[in-house]
Amino acid sequence: MVRCPPVKSNVLKIVLGLVLTLALLYFFGRSVDWKDVPAQITHVSIPLFLLAVLLSASHFVFRAARWHVLVAREKIDVRFRNLVAANVIGFTVTFIFPGRLGELVKPLYLARKEGLRPGFTIGTVVVERLFDMATMCLLLGLFLISRPLFAASWPIGEEAGRRLTFLGTVGIAIAAGALVVVLLLYFYRERALRVIAFLLRPLSEKARLAALKLVVEFIDGLRFFRTRSQLALYSVMSLVVWLGITLFYWVFFAAYYVHLPYFLVIPYVFLTAVGASIPTPGMVGGFDYFSKLGMVLVLGLAAGPAAGITLAFHAVQLAVTCALGYAILAREGLTVLQLRKLGESEIR
Repeated sequence: MVRCPPVKSNVLKIVLGLVLTLALLYFFGRSVDWKDVPAQITHVSIPLFLLAVLLSASHFVFRAARWHVLVAREKIDVRFRNLVAANVIGFTVTFIFPGRLGELVKPLYLARKEGLRPGFTIGTVVVERLFDMATMCLLLGLFLISRPLFAASWPIGEEAGRRLTFLGTVGIAIAAGALVVVLLLYFYRERALRVIAFLLRPLSEKARLAALKLVVEFIDGLRFFRTRSQLALYSVMSLVVWLGITLFYWVFFAAYYVHLPYFLVIPYVFLTAVGASIPTPGMVGGFDYFSKLGMVLVLGLAAGPAAGITLAFHAVQLAVTCALGYAILAREGLTVLQLRKLGESEIR
């Protein structure tokens, strides 16, 4: 494998991550009257709150069912509990460590548990993220197109519409660019491997061969759908994943006496997904700022209630995910530091 980057490089990444987190937290906390926030957090319907807590873990099950469609190409009898556990552990690592390391830990954990090729499972996760982005862009596009249907009952301001349109366009552009790269790797496999082999020439022979082996497995992980029915099934399951996440937020809003149409939660979820993609530890700052932005800009909440509900959202997701993650790790005798080394071993 390629050696670790110098210590100075690691320190620089940590410093930049900390600066980014603090900057986002500043924008999150700006204009908030914090003395009213504790009362906002505790003003909640307990039954609906508990229901939202249960729903917060449901996406692990939906994601596992969707992931099985991809990994079944290499192993049809993958144990469902390992698919769920890999998702939980991946999100746990992402919550604890910076750089979204969980995106690597998730496929590598499954590869070890099920005897799959690491590069193959990493490729399947790339496919997942492409579909996540495309699905959210699709839902946002449908929302923006249908705005006139509910504009009278719940108007969205011009500024909110412009920002959502801009972010949706950026998301589509990123998804399209990533899809182009995937298609090039898929259809021009041999040429791509020759180019990659040329770029890896500065490495030692052992490191070059190991890296090429991983790339070959990764490309194999991208060769996922053999039939149109498989593509259609995976697309529908991606919609189920994100509509389920939207349902969680809708119930959570209701628990805090914010009653709004289910469809109106979609642009909010899109914005939180943008914030969560920022590689800060525990998604701190990115998720919080974009969550508050969505509540103020799209839902019309005041800054104080928006900040309070955001903190409750974040705390529940962190607590539920880490509780499940640590329970799985305790059962298997693992630690998060071991998982961190597992993920970092693939980027060395």
